[in-house]
Amino acid sequence: MSGIHSLRKFAAPEVIFGNGARFLLTKYVQNFSLSHCLVVTDKGVRATGLVDDLVASLHEAGIRTTIFDDISPNPRDDQARKGTAVFLDSRCDGVVAIGGGSPMDAAKAIGFMATNGSDVISFEGVDKVESPAPPMICIPTTAGTSADISQFCIINDTARRLKIAIVAQAAIPDVALIDPECTYSMPPALTAATGMDALTHAFEAYVSTVSSPTTDLFALDAVRLIRKYLERAVAQPDDAVAREGMMRASMHAGYAFSNAILGAVHAMAHSLGGVLDSPHGECNAILLPHLVRANFASVSERYRDLARAFGIAEAGLPDDVLRQGLFDGLQAYSRGIGIPEGLRVMNMDKALIPKLAKTAMQDACMLTNPRRFTQAEIEELYEEAW
Repeated sequence: MSGIHSLRKFAAPEVIFGNGARFLLTKYVQNFSLSHCLVVTDKGVRATGLVDDLVASLHEAGIRTTIFDDISPNPRDDQARKGTAVFLDSRCDGVVAIGGGSPMDAAKAIGFMATNGSDVISFEGVDKVESPAPPMICIPTTAGTSADISQFCIINDTARRLKIAIVAQAAIPDVALIDPECTYSMPPALTAATGMDALTHAFEAYVSTVSSPTTDLFALDAVRLIRKYLERAVAQPDDAVAREGMMRASMHAGYAFSNAILGAVHAMAHSLGGVLDSPHGECNAILLPHLVRANFASVSERYRDLARAFGIAEAGLPDDVLRQGLFDGLQAYSRGIGIPEGLRVMNMDKALIPKLAKTAMQDACMLTNPRRFTQAEIEELYEEAW
C-alpha cells in the first residue's frame, strides 16, 4: 500500500459542522422543496425532546411531517419495511433521520425501498441500488457510527440472523447537519462504545487494501482526536470541547472508512450483531486488539503510523514489541472507559463460533482486510476474544 495508488474515488455529502447546525434543518428541507418529511428516529432520542423541537420548526414553516420511531439497535429488515409503508402511505417526499447509526441506517433502507420498489434484502452487496433514494438529511446524535456521511447501510436480516451490508452511492445522505450539542445526552457507556466504533473505523480504513492518501489523512487525524478527547467525553459528558472533538473524530473516521471500506473487525462484529444482536461498538472494541495483532505482519509500517497517532509507539521499537504494545494499549484503553472484557459478557456460546466465523467470512468488509484469513483462523480469533 505504498508508492503509486490506482484510481480512487472520494464521496461525501454536504456537511454543516458545529454547534447549532441542527437549526438549519428547515432551511435545507426548503432547499429541496420538500412538503412532507418522514422523520426517522428511535424512542430514546425522541424522549430527549430534540425531535419534537425540530419537527415544530418544520411545522412553523408549513412543512408536514410523519414520525416513525419504531427502530431498535441493530435495525431490522421488518422495521425498514414498516417504515417504507408509512412513507408511501403518508405520501412523503423526503426523509429526515435524527439519531445514532440505527435510525440513519433504517432511514437509508426506507429510502431505497420507497424509490426502487424492491425489498431491502435485494440491495445487499455493492452498488445494488439502481434508483436514487428521496432527499435525505441526517442529524446524528452519537459520535461514532458516521452513518450520516457514509455510503454504508447495515440492516439485520432477521430470517437469516445476519447483518447485511449495503454499500452504494445512494446511501450517502444529501446533507449532514453535524451538531456536537446533540450528543450531550449520551450516557457514558454509549459514548465509550460509539467512540471505539469510530476508532475501529479509522484503524481499519488506514490498513485497508483500498486506502488512499486522502483517506489516510482523515484516518490518522481521527485516531489523534479520539486519543485526545474520548476519555474526557466519557468522564465529563458536558465537556463541550471533548464533545466537539469526538464529533469531529467521528466525521473524519467516516470520511476514511466510507471511501477506504473496512476489514475483518467489522466483518466479525457484523456476524455477532446478526446472530446475538450484540452492541456493535462494544464488539468492535473487544475484537480490535486481536485483529491488529493478527494483521500486524502484513502491514507493520501502517500499524506503526497508527500506534504513533494513538500515542503508544516510540521510535525504533522492534516489530514484535510494537505489535504487543498496540494489543496491550488498545485493550487497556477500552477497559479504562468501561468496555466489557471479552465476548463472553454478551452471552456468546462458544458452540456458535463456527457459525459466526462462516458468516464473517462472507461479509463484504472482509474483502479489504490486509490479510486473507481462513475460516479456521477467524474461529481462533473469536476464541481469543471470548
